[in-house]
Amino acid sequence: MQPALSAAQFDLQTLGDEALAGLALQGDEGAVRILVRRHNQRLFRVARGVLRDDAEAEDVVQETYVHAFSNLAAFRGEARLSTWLTRIALNEALGRLRRRRPSVELSESNLHEGQVLMFPSASNKTNPEAEAARSHIRRLLEDAIDALPNAFRLVFILRDIEGASIEETATHLAIRPETVKTRLHRARKLMRTAIEERLSASFAELFPFDGERCVHMADRVIERLRLATQT
Repeated sequence: MQPALSAAQFDLQTLGDEALAGLALQGDEGAVRILVRRHNQRLFRVARGVLRDDAEAEDVVQETYVHAFSNLAAFRGEARLSTWLTRIALNEALGRLRRRRPSVELSESNLHEGQVLMFPSASNKTNPEAEAARSHIRRLLEDAIDALPNAFRLVFILRDIEGASIEETATHLAIRPETVKTRLHRARKLMRTAIEERLSASFAELFPFDGERCVHMADRVIERLRLATQT
């Protein structure tokens, strides 16, 4: 649970990234905290998309912030701060992947390993059945994303999960906008196919009428028949 924001911190929240970066460069911890909260999810998802490991992805996010805030003077504003942070996270994650698997070539076709996960957030625990259903759907989607070919994963994550524009995604991944469109189209098609395949096995289980419901129906029918013979 995040601590309550002070009045000063609340005012800082109205500032854009570049203004907050300027304050962070001057040592304003409040600005640093807001920037971290603002970009945690995207950086974690991108790092997790490369490394496929929660703990290591979280380490990447931490290292990204440490590197970025230690080198803010080098941020010239040619690109958006979010783009700069994303590139740092990608480079850190890819470096770890290369050290883990020395034979991996860091070409466009194998930048993308992973699945979508989010930092823990508060969820509605008041309805266990609804929460279980949401968890099941989330796992199904995460598994389907995990099954996407390497070239499509981060495009899908950035465009459809994070809502980045085509131009932003192209900049983050250092590819052409046309390539983003092509990969996203293929990723969406593969996602639909994967989800349909996973769901089709469950179709026979839809609208169940078994267990106590079935027994009670038989009881009610027999009771009705008995009453009919008595009249």
